[in-house]
Amino acid sequence: MRVYLAGAIEAAPDGGTAWRRDLTTFLNVNLSWDVFDPSVHEQDLLTAEEKDNFRQWKSTDINRFMPVMKKIMDRDIHQLLKKCDRIICLWDSHVKQGGGTHGELTLAYEHKMPVYLVLGMPIAQVPSWIIGCTTEVFENFDDLKQFLLKKA
Repeated sequence: MRVYLAGAIEAAPDGGTAWRRDLTTFLNVNLSWDVFDPSVHEQDLLTAEEKDNFRQWKSTDINRFMPVMKKIMDRDIHQLLKKCDRIICLWDSHVKQGGGTHGELTLAYEHKMPVYLVLGMPIAQVPSWIIGCTTEVFENFDDLKQFLLKKA
């Protein structure tokens, strides 16, 4: 089993790393699941210059930014559709400022992949489209973990 961890990166205060790191440990240890964490792998395929500058290029040099972003997107979409079996997504206030997670969940829905959505806000604030893309919705990560352990 391989799971894709979707959620805010760019707008998240910690780049979306803390919850993904904790969940990865749980999934590896308790379920022996492999994980694709885009927050960790975002810069794997970038040159040193791209790592140092691509975020600022968004505002200062869009022609340099776009190919780097497309490189990241191509890799993430490949991982999602070709290497992963399901998605776990944290939907919080930070994800609303981005676009990748919305697209990832829509692709998962189109490809009939299970999507487990963990709420980081009241469900009434989650877009209906996003809820429609999900398989299960959880109030928190503890509820998700209990569900996954029972299912294993």
